[in-house]
Amino acid sequence: MILPDIFWFLPSSGDTRYLGTNDYGRTPTIPYLQEIAVRADRLGYDGLLIPTASQCLDPWVVASSLIGVTGRIKVLVALRTAIMSATASARQAATLDQALEGRLLLNVVVGGDAEELAADGVLYGHDDRYAAADEFLQVWRRVLSGEEVTLEGKFTRVSRARNVHAPVQKPYPPLFFGGSSPAAHDLAARHVDVYLTWGEPAEAVARKIADVRARAAAQGREVRFGIRLHAIVRETEAEAWAAAERLIAHVSDDDIARAMAAFAKMDSEGQRRMFALHGGRRDRLEVAPNLWAGVGLVRGGAGTALVGDPLTVRARMREYQDLGIETFVLSGYPHLEEAQRFAELMFPLLGKTRVTEVGTSRTGGANDGRR
Repeated sequence: MILPDIFWFLPSSGDTRYLGTNDYGRTPTIPYLQEIAVRADRLGYDGLLIPTASQCLDPWVVASSLIGVTGRIKVLVALRTAIMSATASARQAATLDQALEGRLLLNVVVGGDAEELAADGVLYGHDDRYAAADEFLQVWRRVLSGEEVTLEGKFTRVSRARNVHAPVQKPYPPLFFGGSSPAAHDLAARHVDVYLTWGEPAEAVARKIADVRARAAAQGREVRFGIRLHAIVRETEAEAWAAAERLIAHVSDDDIARAMAAFAKMDSEGQRRMFALHGGRRDRLEVAPNLWAGVGLVRGGAGTALVGDPLTVRARMREYQDLGIETFVLSGYPHLEEAQRFAELMFPLLGKTRVTEVGTSRTGGANDGRR
């Protein structure tokens, strides 16, 4: 079986030992995020996801802060199609890819929270956002491929747009993307390199993969696949489930009610599917063997975790791999300690090699083992 790529997550909105309202929060300072990134780089993780939301630090600035302190790990940065200029963001991507010496990946984010989007000046609805993203990516991909582009679209209008300084990766840094609606699957089929699903039961993931694969084939394209999950791995099954319960020990009914009200306002199909897994109920959180939806009681976005001992978690990961999943984008609370724990317990079983020595590049970062 092909070795999977394992990414970790930078908690740029804050970190914690417990979900819900509690006093154990960690502020998302740049030094703390750098500490997680350096740890993940040395442990041998393949990539880092830097998220985006109104409560997050700016992902491009966070990514820039990692240039001098990491040397081999790839950096997956949010590309916000609704609030960025296609041509300007292409220049940003080319520049950051040069600074990271070819380690940049882009995560296309269309957005699913209408209130948050409105605060950024984006006032059109779900399907229009995807139509706008389609025009954005047409321009973005073509200018980074070296073309001069003129487009008179409904949402994007450019005249003789071009990018002068090319990225290291050709024709451009790979595009990742996640979305569960038909419009999202169409966008993935036309433009992206890796489709990311949130952690649903295997049967649901299989259906999504089949649909995206078929739509891509109709476009004469192929798409690779990844999955976004949390992970709670301990030496024994009992310890892992105890850790899962401890993570939500401070979650109150009021916390859940507030989160459910916020989710209800969103027009994200993916968020709807996450909510449907548990329905806000504490008594139905194991939604498939070792797939636990407790995180989604109060956290938007990816709300499920693989829970278990190392051999069991490896078996569940292999089930996803059998469906076509090649990349696992993982996280755990708190992210610094859980990055270490997951690597120690799981990497030997997954065939991953730990990077024990990291050299210093000309910018002061680590560069041994660059791929």
